[in-house]
Amino acid sequence: MHAVEAERVCRSFGGRAVLREVSFSVGRGERFALLGPNGAGKSTLLRIVAGLLRQDSGVVRVDGVDVLEEPLKAKRRIGMVAHEPWLYPELTAEENLRFYAGIYGVGEERVHELLEEVGLLNHARRQVAGFSRGMKQRLSIARALLHNPRVLLLDEPSSGLDAAGRAWLRRQLEELSRRGTAMLIATHHPGEAMACTSGIVLEAGRVVASGAPEALLEVVEGERR
Repeated sequence: MHAVEAERVCRSFGGRAVLREVSFSVGRGERFALLGPNGAGKSTLLRIVAGLLRQDSGVVRVDGVDVLEEPLKAKRRIGMVAHEPWLYPELTAEENLRFYAGIYGVGEERVHELLEEVGLLNHARRQVAGFSRGMKQRLSIARALLHNPRVLLLDEPSSGLDAAGRAWLRRQLEELSRRGTAMLIATHHPGEAMACTSGIVLEAGRVVASGAPEALLEVVEGERR
């Protein structure tokens, strides 16, 4: 059983097709890249996998669970880092994680463990409103990992991170892969793509290439020319 399966997924907005029969599968511990230009449908696809948006047709399963038929069961298996941090700026870092921990039934020790893991333990009692973009991104990653999801969805995860932050993120993702966490990563960053095991290139909502990241990056570069 794959960690993520998508079969002929379609989605339109206002009569405009955004995803056109997209199919792929992601194995356990695999880092799967979603590549393509802005507007190709990467973020829409992630939101459908996360159960935040309904597809018009096709099937998506997470850990064998259909995201439309059993949405709550599927969502408990998923962690997501989106363009929006999904953090409350008036709360501290610790309070934000405690809030989400309560939703997932996660203990207090997990909050402190993750704050230390993402390098924010010394900022635990600071309001998020005063955080830099990179600090918010680290906290968003901690939020997504609170409940030890089997599938992690990442939309431009290195956005806002400096070189040290990107190196930290790379180590985090490598460790998660070793633990068997499957990852679906939408990215424009070549280094991030190269760290993946496989992926697809989307163009105007269609899969135009699939396979190893080296070959996919050549396709993307060819499209840019």
